[in-house]
Amino acid sequence: MTGILEYVSRRGEARMQELADALDAPKSSVFGLVKGLVSTGYLVELHGSYRLGPALGSLLPRPARDLAAAALHTLEALRDHFGETAMLGTAVGDSLVYASAAESPQLIRYSAPLRTRRPLYPPSAGKVLLAHRPEHRRDACLRALLPDPARYAAARADLAEVRATGVAFNRGETLPDVTAAARPVLVDGEVRAVIAVAGPTSRTADRLPDIADALLDAVGSVAARLGAPDRRGH
Repeated sequence: MTGILEYVSRRGEARMQELADALDAPKSSVFGLVKGLVSTGYLVELHGSYRLGPALGSLLPRPARDLAAAALHTLEALRDHFGETAMLGTAVGDSLVYASAAESPQLIRYSAPLRTRRPLYPPSAGKVLLAHRPEHRRDACLRALLPDPARYAAARADLAEVRATGVAFNRGETLPDVTAAARPVLVDGEVRAVIAVAGPTSRTADRLPDIADALLDAVGSVAARLGAPDRRGH
């Protein structure tokens, strides 16, 4: 596995056949190793190529610090404007992990579990991450999480809407009394992170359109700090 990671690190990205040739190993053997590295977050797949994943942040913490620093002011501004918790999430393998948060000052609030693996569906941040994955990986993850055919079909339709609109909602699907919205931070067409705002349904349900609009500006600002043009779109 270290040979795969070292090769991808040197080249920036690599396809499966390229890795098999570089390691002088059968493609079937390399496929199993790469699949394991993807599922644990050490590699990410994009259009058939593999790049280093966010799980390496535990070994190389600087990128994670840069991302959190770029989002800090934005998270705090969202919290102050809406009075609810704002969070920065990333995909680690087939899990959602909140890297940082600006928590609501209110007594009754949503408290984000930081640095803890959570399923990618149905949290709003996880929906965004899943919606932007290659179709075969998206569907495989959904099938593992939702073996019931009806729930799987409903989730696929939900993610199609997320891809079309650029925003995901969670209306009490994870916790009955919590409502949330999320948008992706896009850099060069890739999802680098997700920003979400969550709070008690009694306070946030009617404000979801306003939250979604504010998130559009928020993710654009963070993307600009990370080096992407500050585009207002999805």
